[in-house]
Amino acid sequence: MAAIPTTRTVVQELLSRIGAGDARRIAELYADGCDWRLDWPEEEHGRADTPWIRHRSTRADAAGHFRELAAHHVPEKADTSVERILVEGEDAVVLGVIRQTAAPTGRAYTARFALHLTVRDGLVVRHHVYEDSLAVARAFAPDASRTLES
Repeated sequence: MAAIPTTRTVVQELLSRIGAGDARRIAELYADGCDWRLDWPEEEHGRADTPWIRHRSTRADAAGHFRELAAHHVPEKADTSVERILVEGEDAVVLGVIRQTAAPTGRAYTARFALHLTVRDGLVVRHHVYEDSLAVARAFAPDASRTLES
């Protein structure tokens, strides 16, 4: 019987797979029934210009998220810096900065993020993202002056 990987091991593997960009392989690390949340105003979820911004729950949803995210950004202009991974039991928090360019508008943005993950039996069962949603929304807005309202 194989040992169940630690939370840190799963998180590090997840980050490696995200960096490689293979949505199917990334999704293999998520449990069906995953509690997936993004800290965006509900009325902004599923917009045509940011379709990946919505709640998810299945492994197929996770793959879809990473496919949609990749399709709406310029890959050669992307960079993510992970500053710290904090682990306590099943929970991990990844802190860092993303630098992306919105493919539809060509506008670059930088956003700090915190990713709260919970790993159980070697799979991610919670994926909560807290990021600078205003920076992302401005980069994707058809009208550069559009902003999210508080």
